[in-house]
Amino acid sequence: MNCDEKLSKMLLVNKPIDWTSFDVVKKIRGMLKEKYNIKKIKVGHAGTLDPKASGLLIVCTGQKTKTIKLFEGLNKTYVGVMKLGFVTDSFDSETNEREPKSFQHISLDQIKAVFSQFLGLQKQKPPMFSAVKINGERLYKKARRGELDLELASRNIYIKELTAIELMLPFLKFEVNCSKGTYIRSLVSDIGKSLGCGAYLYSLNRTKIGAYNLKKAINIEDIYQSL
Repeated sequence: MNCDEKLSKMLLVNKPIDWTSFDVVKKIRGMLKEKYNIKKIKVGHAGTLDPKASGLLIVCTGQKTKTIKLFEGLNKTYVGVMKLGFVTDSFDSETNEREPKSFQHISLDQIKAVFSQFLGLQKQKPPMFSAVKINGERLYKKARRGELDLELASRNIYIKELTAIELMLPFLKFEVNCSKGTYIRSLVSDIGKSLGCGAYLYSLNRTKIGAYNLKKAINIEDIYQSL
């Protein structure tokens, strides 16, 4: 195997909570530079995972970065937990809970009925705490300044499957298979509105990207040996 082949890889990485996707890319780039004594190497990922989410991240290095677009378009599968009865500005646990509402009356049948409304082609607005740009500035920067009332454009997404796994109020564990560009935080927020009690994304784990499975992914601490 020549040097170009060694430096050109598609890696399945298990991203930890509180790491950004860029943190993972930066870590792998540093490992490659150290291992092969090089000054420059292309490294990129095929689909961002929020810092508070964990799970499968596809990382490409060297010449393999040219294939990133192919992976970006694949459907994603997530297993998550939403917390009913509260909302947050970020739609996840990164910001404080507010607007508590009664949730004790929510049943699994109600949840399944609401879930069915979100299947198929949908219009979805991104969360204010996201990397989407408006007038050249990331939304999360505006949100952190308190600019939370901007009118955001909707985008088309597709929800192939949405399943309730376990209800232990106020927590609901679910699984979703969805198209590129779907914000699970926005989906959970919209589900909370439809249930009438509010909800935010408490935890999220990406388990599949197309046919690629988290079960085959490498933990951060084990990556160096596989490079």
